[in-house]
This record gives sequence, structure tokens and C-alpha cells, in this order.
Amino acid sequence: MDNLVNWHKAHKDNLTRGERAADSMRNRMGSWGFVFGFLIFMAIWAALNTVAAVKHWDVYPFILLNLFLSMLAGLQGAILLIAAKRADSISAAMAKHDYETNLRSKKEIEELMAINRKQVEILEALHKHLKSTK
Repeated sequence: MDNLVNWHKAHKDNLTRGERAADSMRNRMGSWGFVFGFLIFMAIWAALNTVAAVKHWDVYPFILLNLFLSMLAGLQGAILLIAAKRADSISAAMAKHDYETNLRSKKEIEELMAINRKQVEILEALHKHLKSTK
């Protein structure tokens, strides 16, 4: 049992820095914490730029904020594509691992069936021998 390798751990240990970053960003950007944090950021931005006591750096209709949101949307699209590509590669690697496991299992089952057939032959021979000695 010690020689069995946890596939997920082995795969995680072999990730590149870029793959780790893509997974990390996907996990953060696809969370409720990110959504709520982003909504809070937007509300603060809008409040600070509409209150008269504060110097306005992005007057309504918030052109600078719109620029940042457009850039963020473009980046998120790329990040989602990277994440989808990573998910596909993980699925393919898991399918390959499952296939290899199935092949090993098939071989072991065939060996066990061969042993079982030999045992049946031996039992039949013993049974025949016992019948002939009576």
C-alpha cells in the first residue's frame, strides 16, 4: 500500500509557478468574497467621487472607473480561459491516470482468474482421484 501514489498530491507537486498562479487567481476571482469585496470597492469609489467635501479624481459618470472595469473584464476573460485550459489538462491527466489504473487492475484480475482456473482444475483432479480410490 505504501507504493501507491496519491495522484492529486503528485500532480500538485509538479505544477509550474504560472499554473499555481492561474489556479490561485481562479479560486479567488470565482468566490463570493471577491464579488462582495468588488461591490464594496465600487460603492466606496462612487461615494468618494460624489461627495462634495472630497477632491473628485473621477467625476460622474466615472470614466476612469469604466476604464478599469473594462481592463478587468478583459483580464478576467483571459484568466477564465487559462483556468478552463488548466481544468482540461487536469481532466485529461486524471483520465490517463484512471486508464492506467484500469489496465493494471485488468492485468491483476486476469492473473487472479488464471489462478482460480488452476485451482478449479486441481480440485477437479482431487475430486476425480478421491472418487477413483473409493
